Amino acid sequence: MTIMLGQTAPDFTQESSRGKIEFHKWLGDSWGILFSHPKDYTPVCTTELAQAARLMPEWEKRNVKVIGLSVDSGENHAGWEKDIEETQGQCLNFPVLADEDKTVSHLYNMVHPECDPTITVRTVFVIDPNKKIRLTMTYPPSAGRNFQEILRVVDSLQTSDKFHVATPVNWEKGQPAIIPPSISNEKAKTMFPQGWKELKPYLRIVDLPEG
Repeated sequence: MTIMLGQTAPDFTQESSRGKIEFHKWLGDSWGILFSHPKDYTPVCTTELAQAARLMPEWEKRNVKVIGLSVDSGENHAGWEKDIEETQGQCLNFPVLADEDKTVSHLYNMVHPECDPTITVRTVFVIDPNKKIRLTMTYPPSAGRNFQEILRVVDSLQTSDKFHVATPVNWEKGQPAIIPPSISNEKAKTMFPQGWKELKPYLRIVDLPEG
């Protein structure tokens, strides 16, 4: 199954480090980040899960729930959590799915048949409150993720949804955005009474209200 942007995130029920998760019900009205790691007790994954946990205040500011996944057992997760806290100085504060039967991994196409079929690839899904897939990222096993970039993309998506804008290269929250070409100047006058800077008819830069 190929996961496409804009489609509904597949629902599932699976065990986790914090009990059984009914995914759509667990998400509720929040945004969600579902991310997989190849294996418990591995070095890159140890640093990644700790960083995702450190960022909990930032996730909460953005109404985001975070959930991890690997095909390890719940018992494995519990033992590994102790190593994460010991080596990274951070305890986990979000659930990690124990997807031993690969139910979720196959639903989300996280097992690459030409790689090691016993592990999940390093994948990220950003899901909006309507349960739609808004972003996917897949990393090689050797490269740890940049969670600041994931935060930045969440900011971009939430800003785009709120103000009906796009965001330019390297955009960060608080910076000017772009009025999409699909919005006419006439309509833009109503939507953006503060005005904008037109570099080209298709490239209009607008400052957004603070907050």
